[in-house]
Amino acid sequence: MKIALIGYGKMGKMIEQIAKDRGHEIVSIIDIDNQQDFDSPEFASADVAIEFTAPQAAYGNYLKAFSHNVKVVSGSTGWMKEHGDDVRRMCTEGGQTLFWASNFSIGVAIFDAVNKYLAKIMNGFPQYDVRMTETHHIHKLDAPSGTAITLAEGIVDNIDRKTSWVKGAVTWPETPEKDEAGQEATAENVVIDAIRRDEVPGIHEIEYDSEADTITICHSAHSRKGFALGAVLAAEYTATHNGLLTTSDLFKF
Repeated sequence: MKIALIGYGKMGKMIEQIAKDRGHEIVSIIDIDNQQDFDSPEFASADVAIEFTAPQAAYGNYLKAFSHNVKVVSGSTGWMKEHGDDVRRMCTEGGQTLFWASNFSIGVAIFDAVNKYLAKIMNGFPQYDVRMTETHHIHKLDAPSGTAITLAEGIVDNIDRKTSWVKGAVTWPETPEKDEAGQEATAENVVIDAIRRDEVPGIHEIEYDSEADTITICHSAHSRKGFALGAVLAAEYTATHNGLLTTSDLFKF
């Protein structure tokens, strides 16, 4: 398979190595300083482009790839609220293909399935309240993480007493001057607190608390390698599928 990379930071380099190890060819690498290569024959020859950039750049990257009918696998977050409807239209009526996930880790896909199943059980036990904490490295500026939002939406969809999620406190243990207070919350909200410290790849903890006890589930990433492998697996799937795709299409739990 021919793969184009959009974004060549730590994740892009790791994806490149894993893709090559799995026998794929990298035909184009596009970063901030060579945007003109979107219009190159090398990019247009790609079966799939894998995109990991910033929230403000992702939507524009999709448009550039779609203009050459190149399918896209993307892990960029933060664009859905403003551009989600437009992207859905392009992938249904417009014939384009985007595989999007807030997290490509196989472990997170399993964790998400467990999260939804536990939420269905907890729907019948109103004495338990639920909140979430996500922890990431200090270079991650958006909060809460896209993965945390996806997990919270899975809870809201399965617990009748929860109607939405809200951003909780954001704490920076090493630079407390950056700390942010959380939004006002009610009993109907799932609160997502965030911590930014060290070089943590990603920890997501969901806690159900009652007067009698606490139930906690947690996923902790050891490195970015699991995300990179998942992105390549998604590209392999996307090469032979069309439309708006996500991890529930790739992993059948």
